[in-house]
Amino acid sequence: MIAQDRLTDALYGLGWGAVKKLPEPVAVRLGRTIADLAWKQRGKGVQRLESNYARVVPDATPERLAELSRAGMRSYLRYWMESFRLPSWSKERIRGGFDAKDLHHLTEGLASGRGVVLALPHMANWDLAGAWVTTQLETPFTTVAERLKPETLYDRFVAYREGLGMEVLPHSGGTAFGTLARRLRDGGLVCLVAERDLSSSGVEVQFFGEATRIPAGPALLAQQTGALLLPVTLWYDDSPVMRGRVHPPVEVPGTGTRAEKTSVMAQALADAFASGIADHPEDWHMLQRLWLKDLDPGKGPS
Repeated sequence: MIAQDRLTDALYGLGWGAVKKLPEPVAVRLGRTIADLAWKQRGKGVQRLESNYARVVPDATPERLAELSRAGMRSYLRYWMESFRLPSWSKERIRGGFDAKDLHHLTEGLASGRGVVLALPHMANWDLAGAWVTTQLETPFTTVAERLKPETLYDRFVAYREGLGMEVLPHSGGTAFGTLARRLRDGGLVCLVAERDLSSSGVEVQFFGEATRIPAGPALLAQQTGALLLPVTLWYDDSPVMRGRVHPPVEVPGTGTRAEKTSVMAQALADAFASGIADHPEDWHMLQRLWLKDLDPGKGPS
């Protein structure tokens, strides 16, 4: 595994070192070519992507699901090509690379001084959205990153995101929640990718008609700090500009236990994610198991 870890780290290093030097049209074509090759090979990731899309578009024919998975792989590789190139983008390119609808939910929340939690699914390019926030809105924020193996690869991702103006905390270790809460109590901004539970403390929700778990963190942070909780969804169109929407706030229920409030808020968050994913399924990059039925190791592709 050590040799494989070194190879993985080297490949990512090559991506950040070489792809960012390519002219943008060349990088776009390269990403599409790699996506199409991966799609034709029908590996486990592509099969899982297609299986997930079948939940999102339940009436889709096999032909439609194949079209969606091909578009999904192209969207996924667009994310990687952009991410490899983001460190070399000018501030003007970053500012012009994203267009957000209903941004007033965020700007008014920040102006209120109460702190804001942005929660989003794995759609389009969340790193570009983050770079836009730090550049266009000139607002730093704190996020959490899953610890990757090898450790050198995790370090690359942390350095990459910190270079875009983000404060990055490790997902493991137990101290992230307290730090996030302090940032919010100081009126700061926290951004969390939040439709896939990476812990044993997720909240069960209904997502496209089936049960899954999403992280409790966004709802708990909003409850404990008084911060505004805003769902965000992202998508691509045929232009070089990524699109996005800041959804209305997820309110803290006025009554109930903490667990009951968290459950209601988590479901509202999942519903907002589902609305954005249903509109743009090909830009949802979920190549892993998500629903509880699929987490049974005896069922389906991995």
